[in-house]
Amino acid sequence: MNFDIADLKAFVAVAELASFKRAAELLHISQPALSRRVEKLEQALSLKLLERTTRKVELNAMGRVFLPRAQHVLAELEASLIGMTELNERLHGLVTIACIPSVVDTVVASAIHQIKKQFPRIRLRILDQPAADILLTVARSEVDFGIGYLGASEPDLDFEELASESFVLACRKDHPLATRSSICWSELAHQDCVTQAQGSGNRLLIDQALSNTVTRPHWVCEVQHVPSLLSLVRRGVGVGAVPQHAISGTDLCGIPLVEPQVLRSIGLISRRGKALSAMAQELQRALRLVHIQQLN
Repeated sequence: MNFDIADLKAFVAVAELASFKRAAELLHISQPALSRRVEKLEQALSLKLLERTTRKVELNAMGRVFLPRAQHVLAELEASLIGMTELNERLHGLVTIACIPSVVDTVVASAIHQIKKQFPRIRLRILDQPAADILLTVARSEVDFGIGYLGASEPDLDFEELASESFVLACRKDHPLATRSSICWSELAHQDCVTQAQGSGNRLLIDQALSNTVTRPHWVCEVQHVPSLLSLVRRGVGVGAVPQHAISGTDLCGIPLVEPQVLRSIGLISRRGKALSAMAQELQRALRLVHIQQLN
């Protein structure tokens, strides 16, 4: 049909206000322009909708039938536009995640690189936190979701595994152990070791895995975070057990630690029952895709 939304709005305004003058003021157009829009609509429909006199304007029988339909069309269009605006805001909004520092350079950075190609206006806030703090941050809904290795047994949180990695011994390439294909945990009793402090997630996993062993690593320096541990190893302070991902892209050797093999599962942590924004869901999809690519 040869009419547009502006013509429909003109008719509805005149019908609701029963005045061309007031309708023109409402739409911020001249009365002649308003009349032309109404006439265009009537011509397109091949129907007379309004009865005009010098004193008033009112709907005829066809106009009274058509008015609620026109109002419905405009209301539906407005609702659709509002919905698209809200969707656009979500797709270009802020996504906040809590993440263990050791996977920022590998998994997270790759996912962000991919999602920025699709959604260049996305804004991201990354809270690099210890694993235990991530659980609390997610539970309080202070972030959209988390990436960590604790939380599989938390009743109020959902944990979706992305990857499983083992612990390796980080050492300099000139260290006597650098040529080994594997190292037993018990051998670390005779090495100067840098370790993470008690209370950290990695330390908790290691202590649980070695709870039945007699000999433990001999630590000479204790730190809070993996990056600090690697910095001290790089300076020759000692060697240290870290997750395999942590040494990716560094100049250090990573030798598998065995007897026992200690594993940790990296996954997405969400508050149970919490709906994620469209953009947060897109970021999760990108993280899953990076995981699949790394497996291949």
